[in-house]
This record gives sequence, C-alpha cells and structure tokens, in this order.
Amino acid sequence: MRAVITGAAGFIGSRFSEMFLAEATRLGYDEIVLLDALTYSGRRENLEAVLTDKRVSFVHGSITDAATCESALEGASAVIHFAAESHVDRSISGARAFYETNVIGTHQLLESARSRSVARFIHVSTDEVYGTIPLGSWREDHLLEPNSPYSSSKAASDLAALAYHRTYGLDVCVTRCSNNYGPRQYPEKVIPLFVTNLFDGLSVPLYGDGLNVRDWLHVDDHCRGVLAVLEGGRAGEIYNIGGGTELTNRELTARLLDLCGADESSIEPVADRLGHDRRYSVDWTKIHTELDYTPQVDFAEGLAATVQWYRDNEAWWRPLKGAM
Repeated sequence: MRAVITGAAGFIGSRFSEMFLAEATRLGYDEIVLLDALTYSGRRENLEAVLTDKRVSFVHGSITDAATCESALEGASAVIHFAAESHVDRSISGARAFYETNVIGTHQLLESARSRSVARFIHVSTDEVYGTIPLGSWREDHLLEPNSPYSSSKAASDLAALAYHRTYGLDVCVTRCSNNYGPRQYPEKVIPLFVTNLFDGLSVPLYGDGLNVRDWLHVDDHCRGVLAVLEGGRAGEIYNIGGGTELTNRELTARLLDLCGADESSIEPVADRLGHDRRYSVDWTKIHTELDYTPQVDFAEGLAATVQWYRDNEAWWRPLKGAM
C-alpha cells in the first residue's frame, strides 16, 4: 500500500515520517510519498534519515496545486496531512497565506483524495480551534471559537475534512493536538526561540503577564497519537491528543532559564499578542479509551533533552536564526 505524508519536511511531519517508516511494514505500507513545498520552515535535511530508504520518495510541491496532489495521491491508500502554515504571529501580520495553504490546500487534498479513492485521510489539526477555556478541558464536541487567523484557518479546514466524510463518504479522521515541543522545531516557536536566544546571551520576550497556559506535548507522543488514529480511529471522528503538562508561559520560561543557566534578568516583558488566548486544555479521554493512547515522554526529561539537542545542533538552527 501507498501512504502520502504532507508537510513531511517540517518539524512534526519529519518526525512522523521517521516513526511511520519504522511501523510501515507492520501496517502494510510498502511505498511512502513525502510531499512538501519546502517553504521557510520545511527543510529537506530534516528527512535525511528516511530518504535513503528505497520505499520512500520525495515530491517537492504545494498542496494548493491540483496537478501535484493528483499525481502524489495516485494509488494511495492513506493520506496523513500535516502541511500547514502554523505560526500565530505570522498569521496576524500576514493572514492570506494561512487561508491559502490551510483552507484551499486542504480542500485540494480532499478533492484529490476523493477522485483517487483514497481509503483513509488523517487531517492533523490543533487545539487552538477551540479558542480559550478558563476552566476544565475541551472535549471533541466543543464549539469551535478560534481567535486568530491561524486557528480560524485550521477550524475551516477541520470542517471541510469532516464535510467530505459526511457528504462524500471519504474516510476522514481529525486530530487536534496541544502545543508540541522537541528537536527540529523552527526557532520562531517559543521553546527553540528562547533556548537559542539564551545560548547567545540574549533576552527572551515574554508576552504580557506571562500567565497564559498551554498543555505541552512531546512531538514523539503526538506522532504516536496520529499513528494510533491512522490504525484504529473511527471514520468521521475527532480525536484530541494531549500531553498532560499544563504550564503558564512564565513557568515554562523559568524551566528554560534553569536549563540554560540563566536567570530572570534575561526576561524581557513585551506587549501581549493580539487576541492572545488565555488557556488551552484538551480532554484526551476519547483517544485513551478507544485507542489506548497515553503520553510516554516525561515533560522534564523531554524538555531537558530538547534543550540539549539545540545545544548540540547549532549548525541546524544558526542559519535559520540569521534569516528570521
């Protein structure tokens, strides 16, 4: 069988590609197509570990292009769709690219999956589509209340994916994850940005009062969750994938300062992000109960290993920081 992984050269997509390849024989896949437009955050070198495998081929192209999607999905049994514009700050300053990639691109993939009779379509989304929650945790049936151009574009793509299931019978599952962290994350995101700034003796910009809360999920655990949904998720269903570690941004910053040998004098308070959601928290009972998913990476250990990875791989992130 053939599987197509979109956004394969990005942070999460590249790690999923590695983990999927390790499971491909067991799952019955003997051909894996990695599709990526190689925009600023997608790097072909992220795929060095998998491109030497004879089962793997790489397609450089955009999910907004019909010919690219039709060709890549020819004969495919599964599509695992990670490709997205994902940085909230960039969406605030330039929203159009987010709607083009996340909405129009997802629609094109869905159309191509339908025309190519793809057996299973996993649409990877985010907890940010729910908006903000002061107490408790969102279940999958919670109202969507996105507050940024990024999250609204992902909410729209979620609804499109589910509509293709209900209207056309396409076997679609939607996953919604909490905040990811781990190696190879582009250094515009908070953990690699703060860590690499601290390595260089620079300050770290902390939004507002620093009390916004996020649930942290190691990229490996996220990928395990997506694999579980690919293998056993019910068509037309949504699955939250949580990490189980809620921290304020100030608490996260304190941990990063400690791991990098810095103190609070390195914190630079900055004006809060426009429309900044106060708290995210997903209820992942459903995926735990149905698919036996539980996060495996201890946050303290995972965060320390992530910081060490950036310390050991300056050659990977230094050129990216220079281009930001």
